[in-house]
Amino acid sequence: MSAVDDPFARFAAWLADAERSEPNNPSAMSLASVDPDGRPSLRMVLLRGCDRGFVFYTNLESRKGHELAANPYAALCFHWKSLGRQVRIEGRIEQVEAAEADAYFASRPREAQIGAWASAQSQSLESTALLEQRVADFTAQFGEKPVPRPPFWSGYRLVPAQFEFWEERPFRLHDRTLFKRKDTQWTVSKLYP
Repeated sequence: MSAVDDPFARFAAWLADAERSEPNNPSAMSLASVDPDGRPSLRMVLLRGCDRGFVFYTNLESRKGHELAANPYAALCFHWKSLGRQVRIEGRIEQVEAAEADAYFASRPREAQIGAWASAQSQSLESTALLEQRVADFTAQFGEKPVPRPPFWSGYRLVPAQFEFWEERPFRLHDRTLFKRKDTQWTVSKLYP
């Protein structure tokens, strides 16, 4: 299947282009979820894997963790200003397997591992000094030992149901290509700009 009719291949090619031209974090993506009342929430996360879906990691007790647990559907948006391109992806969220989360956590810098333990992500923080003290406490607790993955920290995979590729064109006649999953196949159509 070529990039013309395979959205994953097209995405990989566009990400490779972005890695050559974007000055900072070409794998940054906005993640949209909704709370139990249907109110949307949006934040930036980093793409940490792309296989049959788009993988990112977080504290499961964060706002996004609670929202994704309550409603396992989300949307992603990659915007590469230097290229005049954007990719929007919608689909179902699933938690990654423990072994996959363990392997990724082990690959992180030690300071990021300690930070995952120290941060009660999305909770009120009384002072920066408190966070710094928590970092110091966990640093002392783990000493020289390997830092295990916290039980409240893991990854999610958004398994796409649709992709939209947008590319800037003169006079706002932008190119938009929509891929929608139908059973195990992708249907492809063009959209008006």
